[in-house]
Amino acid sequence: MNIDELKFDAQGLIPAVIQDFYTKEILTLAYMNRESLEMSLNDHLVTLFSRSRQELWRKGETSGNFQHIVKIIADCDQDALNVQVIKDGPACHTGKESCFFDTLYEDPAIKEPFSLAQLEELIASRQKEPVEGSYTSYLFEKGQEKILKKVGEESTEVVIAAMKNDEKETIYEISDLTYHVLVLMIEAGIPLEAVASELERRHVVDHKKKQEPFG
Repeated sequence: MNIDELKFDAQGLIPAVIQDFYTKEILTLAYMNRESLEMSLNDHLVTLFSRSRQELWRKGETSGNFQHIVKIIADCDQDALNVQVIKDGPACHTGKESCFFDTLYEDPAIKEPFSLAQLEELIASRQKEPVEGSYTSYLFEKGQEKILKKVGEESTEVVIAAMKNDEKETIYEISDLTYHVLVLMIEAGIPLEAVASELERRHVVDHKKKQEPFG
């Protein structure tokens, strides 16, 4: 479709739901007019229309937290947009990653899906506030040499399991290795986000070279 097929409201605006391309987290709800949308399409940076100031504003102009557009999708009625972005920093002016952080209702019976970020946070908490009997706290207490030894051991276990073509055991050992690598990263002060950024950089470089990612 093209911009002429969109249905702007009486004020010439269309709501735009800004979403993190990777995490799928909803970052903010804002508005675009035709000019701001055209600017966004031309340079692939989110530009919005401020209803309170009655002017265009580019996200990140003052904060540096630009939002790089990956995809823009119109809804079935062509009167709302979903803008998927890669962000340079927090989306909210408060410093929060998303503008949506005040919970009105949450079903206590449903838990958030597991993520490596959650595991990273738990491991980091065991370093800052050691818990008696915690294996993770024990590793941090013993220090880098012990952690490196465990990473080496778990790497070998992965190789052995894979050579046996034992899928279940290989998954188990890869899980062990992933955990110990996260412990090492936290011990070394390397956030999970830094590794994700490096992988993303390689993906973008390979894409520009028109190669398969990491190929």
